[in-house]
Amino acid sequence: MIAKISSGKDTAGLIRYLFDTKKARDHTDPHLVASWDGFAPDPGRSDDFTAAKKLLVADLDLRVKQARRLSRAPERHVWHCSLRAATTDRHLSDEEWADIARRVVAATGIAPQDDPDGCRWVAVRHAPDHIHIAATKVRGDLRTARHWNDYLTADRELATIEKEYGLFQVTRGDRTAAKRPTRAEQEKARRQGQSKPARERLRAIVRTTVAATTSIEEFIRLLSHTDGVLVEVVYFPSGDVRGYKVASEDNTTAGKEPIWYSGSELAPDLSFPKIRARLEATDPQPTNQPGRRGPNPWHQATAAAERIPHHLTGNDDRASQAHLAAFGEALDALPLLTPAPIRAQLREAASAFERATRSRIQAEHHHARTLRGAVRALLREPAPRDGTVLTRFLDAVILVAIAAARWHQLRHHDQQVAAAQQTLLHLQAAYDQAAAAPLAALVQHRTPQQTVDRHIHHIRRAVPEHAEQVLKDPAIDALTAALAEAEALGHDPERLLRQAADQRALDDARSPARTLAWRIQRFSAGPAPSARDRAAQARSAARPEEAPQRPSTPTHEAAAVSPPRPSQARRR
Repeated sequence: MIAKISSGKDTAGLIRYLFDTKKARDHTDPHLVASWDGFAPDPGRSDDFTAAKKLLVADLDLRVKQARRLSRAPERHVWHCSLRAATTDRHLSDEEWADIARRVVAATGIAPQDDPDGCRWVAVRHAPDHIHIAATKVRGDLRTARHWNDYLTADRELATIEKEYGLFQVTRGDRTAAKRPTRAEQEKARRQGQSKPARERLRAIVRTTVAATTSIEEFIRLLSHTDGVLVEVVYFPSGDVRGYKVASEDNTTAGKEPIWYSGSELAPDLSFPKIRARLEATDPQPTNQPGRRGPNPWHQATAAAERIPHHLTGNDDRASQAHLAAFGEALDALPLLTPAPIRAQLREAASAFERATRSRIQAEHHHARTLRGAVRALLREPAPRDGTVLTRFLDAVILVAIAAARWHQLRHHDQQVAAAQQTLLHLQAAYDQAAAAPLAALVQHRTPQQTVDRHIHHIRRAVPEHAEQVLKDPAIDALTAALAEAEALGHDPERLLRQAADQRALDDARSPARTLAWRIQRFSAGPAPSARDRAAQARSAARPEEAPQRPSTPTHEAAAVSPPRPSQARRR
């Protein structure tokens, strides 16, 4: 059940609308179901509609007129609340709607229970699925009603009502959602032939720009050079940047000023201070020396994403929130790096996950600087020709979306859970399309059955808890092919399997064999261990109790997400 609350100045105008059956075609049989004392005149059940309506307005406005003589009446003295049931709910009776109305006016402070000085109000039903509550905000003692945060208090009461009445339980938020476009903005977008209102288009542009930049100066510069976007920077008297505003050129009417939106009006995390905090927690991008190439940013980004489910199982909620925010930036940037056929799905995934990047938990962004830095590095690299690296990354981010939904669910973030689940659908669709060619290429050379049998033995030894699930997976051929390639390069298949399984989140994979295959391909891309490394591995295996434990503090994140050498496998 959803409540919409507003204030106004015209009691008579509101009552006229609530009982109107000519202009509003969906108004059928308007009548009162409840009132402040149970004896209010009901125009819908009176033989003289006009007289009853005037009497009802006069009764509602009585205290307003009294307070006005004392200069104590509020300017916007009308309180209007509509309550609508879900389309799947049963039709409630008048008595049930009356009970719901009394509980809402009590919860919001309009007419507290057992308070003889509560405000005057009426509940009008003119359709089967909803009612309207009209009240005047002057109490019997001529004070103005205390109804602060009435939307939240009404929403909490409605959540209880839904459970008690067996109604559909609405997914509720935590006041961290981006502001929705108004009806006027939506109508204007339709007239202009735009698929989305200017507010939503600008929000997506600003989010993508944040994901691509490493400093405030670069953010302002890139945003200012974006086609179709007007930017205005606001400065302090000292000359320092105070904030920014954006407008869409398409949203500018001839002869009128553009409609500007500050960052916080687009989304809570797009305010200037919050963008600056995120950019300050981004690792600077290294400059490659001549003749030397830095680490592969796709490998770094994939490894960082694979570690996020582990971070989300920790006890530091602020660090977890930071990883989710950085993951959202990665999704914002991903459509810029991918082939055209899957861009639409990835844009939808980024748009959906935007809601899952925020909660009431304050993020400490320095925890996720590795993923954020890897994403910036990706945007400075040529688009990959080999679809395998993209497929590996998509496989990793699917597991992150699953882990994000679980993390939010444990904290009762209902809207964020729904957003993460919707994100998952789009990511899986993009993955299925992107993975087709790399999987076909991986298994195009038939692996000898003797080699396959040997690798099946490795799988049973290395990952016994997942072995049966992996061996039944249709993608087992891809996994054995990846193991054969790694073995030909000098790697130990069994050690790589353990290392890949220790990346965690394997239980969430739709296809654990494919997930292991992509991880093994990434790990085996590095140099094969030398004879000295293999000897060290043997000694480590012989004395597992002496193997050093992997640090779990955030300060070691960079080491954790870099492509590990085989000699480090048991440390994970």
